Amino acid sequence: MTIMSDNWITKMALEENMIAPFVDGQKKDGTISYGVSSYGYDARVSNEFKVFTNLDSVIVDPKNFNEKSFVDRSGDECIIPPNSFALARTVEYFKIPKDVLVICLGKSTYARCGIIVNVTPLEPEWEGHVTLEFSNTTPLPAKIYANEGACQFLFYKGEAPPAVTYKDRKGKYMKQEGVTLPKL
Repeated sequence: MTIMSDNWITKMALEENMIAPFVDGQKKDGTISYGVSSYGYDARVSNEFKVFTNLDSVIVDPKNFNEKSFVDRSGDECIIPPNSFALARTVEYFKIPKDVLVICLGKSTYARCGIIVNVTPLEPEWEGHVTLEFSNTTPLPAKIYANEGACQFLFYKGEAPPAVTYKDRKGKYMKQEGVTLPKL
């Protein structure tokens, strides 16, 4: 596998609509940076959030998910309670090529504040808005800024396309839009 550069990411975004909307170069004027970088793409978090709460004391069960586990919030900022987490989504919509696997890493600006961003790999031929998981590992409330950088995606090109892609498997999170909850 080879990690792909800014030249390849830009070409694929502009010619194949791999990332839309696409930001060419790093934007950082008073914001947490986003856009294409040397070997990745820093995606933005949208202004839609689902903040987990114990208000109704429901059990978080991935096989039988109860929507009373969270409260919906939208706006320029989201406050995550201490030792809690929130779901959000990227501003960008991704269309992953057949011979590419994408790995996501959190931004150091958030990590240095105890805010961890988790995303599972984007598999070959998956497409959609990426659901982001923000964990506040601190004993204090934590703030997330909408429409600013949240995480960096790294694009790895395989030596050959896989026999079966996410699209071929009819994956349950294909073409997701908005913040997508767990599905069985």
